[in-house]
Amino acid sequence: MKRTILYSLFISAALLSGCREDEEVIQPVTDETGHQAVTDYLGMYVLCEGNMGANKATLDYLDLHTGVYHKNIFPSRNPQQVKELGDVGNDCKIYGSRLWLVINSSNKVEVCTADSALSLGHVDIPNCRFLAFSGGYAYVSSYVGPVGGASVRGSVYKVDTLTLRIAGQVAVGYQPEEMAVVGDKLYVANSGGYEAMQGLPYDRTVSIIDLKTFTTAGTIDVAPNLFRLRADRQGQLWVASRGDYTTDYPSRLYLLAENDKGQMQKADSVDVPVSDLAFRGDSLCYVGATYDAQWNQVTNYGVVDTKSHQIISRQLVKDASQIETAYGLMVHPQTGDIYVMDATNFVSSGWLFCFDAQGNYKWKTSTGDIPGHACWNIER
Repeated sequence: MKRTILYSLFISAALLSGCREDEEVIQPVTDETGHQAVTDYLGMYVLCEGNMGANKATLDYLDLHTGVYHKNIFPSRNPQQVKELGDVGNDCKIYGSRLWLVINSSNKVEVCTADSALSLGHVDIPNCRFLAFSGGYAYVSSYVGPVGGASVRGSVYKVDTLTLRIAGQVAVGYQPEEMAVVGDKLYVANSGGYEAMQGLPYDRTVSIIDLKTFTTAGTIDVAPNLFRLRADRQGQLWVASRGDYTTDYPSRLYLLAENDKGQMQKADSVDVPVSDLAFRGDSLCYVGATYDAQWNQVTNYGVVDTKSHQIISRQLVKDASQIETAYGLMVHPQTGDIYVMDATNFVSSGWLFCFDAQGNYKWKTSTGDIPGHACWNIER
């Protein structure tokens, strides 16, 4: 039976409100978007980063069956959490019946029920970054060292998704970011951001982890300062380099594909900056921010064909003039609707914009501070 996040939203708050004495339970703010898309995609969780050090990470929810957008649902669902969600939300994904939330500066991964965002516990992982899943395990990339501290080699932690216990740890490159699973291998994009802060070169590798043995199986040299890494439905990997902020290595999108020996290697590149991307069939939709000589932000929106590796459109949305700082991107796999998360000025509430599959503007709604990560809640 279909379930939405609405059924127990206020019931759970009432039952648990006595757990936090002398504190007000924050009730979520809702907005009627008028947007209803009744498919087996029930809704979309939006994780808002919040400013570092402000303990303001928040979780929003767009109910696609009612068209209602709920802001900051975690406190009312979990009033026993004194510090609420934590400091800096960095990734969110659903695996099975559980919602996983990476809270970077709080050094934890919060695990909740996928249908209602009720906390089931958390896993302590230092300077955690992104999630990937395979075979009943969660894989979490970690800078290992303290946030903003000295650079050390990063790691990927292996977590049992049932017990929430750490089952292993393997070293990768410096400051690892997004990961993707293809077959029995986990690929990890290394950025080397802390290295650059110390005057050293950025890391430029993708680490390969053999999931059968949970050991490193080599690296692929790609480009400096890697960040996004996603697998398309052909099993190809698309990895975005933020470059070294010079003309020598600009921000660019790279393709990794298997050679005739079944080994993944750098196969092609597309001359576009990519801040975030989402797949729609064989189309890679992207948004990318660059800066001109006066440090004015220039944002690009477009579509790349994953088979030909060619740019087929430089107009993902027809009118992006309302968007101040495009920070995250989602595309509905069935309707084709395009969702752009706008971080605005990085200190106040953001916006979620919705465009139809042809890029026509539909609606927008206010979000928490710095919305940048989202995942689909699908009927089970």
